[in-house]
Amino acid sequence: MEAALRLMSAGRSYTSLSLREITRAAGVVPTSFYRHFSDVDELALALVEETGLTLRRLLREARRAGVPPIRIIAHSVQIYRQFVREHRLHILFMASERWGGSPLIRRSIRYETQHFATEMAQDLRELSLLPGLSMGTLQMVCGLVVNTMLNAASDFIDLPADQPQVEEELTENFVRQLRVIFLGAAQWKDNA
Repeated sequence: MEAALRLMSAGRSYTSLSLREITRAAGVVPTSFYRHFSDVDELALALVEETGLTLRRLLREARRAGVPPIRIIAHSVQIYRQFVREHRLHILFMASERWGGSPLIRRSIRYETQHFATEMAQDLRELSLLPGLSMGTLQMVCGLVVNTMLNAASDFIDLPADQPQVEEELTENFVRQLRVIFLGAAQWKDNA
């Protein structure tokens, strides 16, 4: 999995990679690949699942960490920014394959984002945040949040390492975008 991500780090799409290239970069023979995956699509699906699962777990822990509701957004953004930093290649993979590449991979990424939104909506319900909204509306709001997060990933990835003030400004802008979503949600009427 890491070998495929490294090959993509030069700007190539996942679908342009061959099984032979991936196994050569991983230092294994092609036959050993098949002990783990049936084909390169299955490898891609494992990458999507691994990235989604890790990020969902981290952000779920952030929402349940006892942080006051007023700080949950900023706290979650800090965790997300760190995740993007530490998993840059995974994020590049998700971002590039979200709009291009194989329909199978795009569907898998859509499934992960929907799963992410559903978990977030469940947590908001359990935390009694936005209690007047139906579960369907909470999922819609959380879908907006997830899409905003995915769009912000490329901005975080492209940040110059030597400009911490630019990073803080970008982070604060991202927090404000999410606050706007939640402020709008707080005013939303399900029956309107």
